[in-house]
Amino acid sequence: MTTPAEAAAHFAAKLAFETDPSDVHAALEAREPSLVLVDTRDQVAWDQGHARGALHIPKAQLAAKIPGVAGPGSQIVVYCWGPGCNGATRAGLIISELGYTVREMIGGFEYWAREGMPVDRVVEVEGRRVDVDATQAPDPLTAPAARLGERIACDC
Repeated sequence: MTTPAEAAAHFAAKLAFETDPSDVHAALEAREPSLVLVDTRDQVAWDQGHARGALHIPKAQLAAKIPGVAGPGSQIVVYCWGPGCNGATRAGLIISELGYTVREMIGGFEYWAREGMPVDRVVEVEGRRVDVDATQAPDPLTAPAARLGERIACDC
């Protein structure tokens, strides 16, 4: 049996190392200058769809590229495919070992997309690779329905 203090320490630690798609989206919308959102998946997954505003740095390139995109005080958030993948956890370890503050976006890209957050995918147009909007309507099992003119938010 755990004590209330142990439970509080556990949940505080989770909140220090995790965030969710809704909070990340709100920070991007607010143009939080310290936020660096990093997609750690491979090129095929990135092309299929990625969170708008994310940087694509596959896990194998993190050590080389993070210093060029994250300055002192950066709040790095990493994500991979979804809750069944530990790629973002591994990326978080790599980035924290480099000396940066990092959190994992729980639910990964799957829940970003399922909650109706802005998604881009890569297509080839006249020999150039470009991002196009691939945002989908929110899945009612993951995001509450908004009333007309209101933004979707679970308020949790």
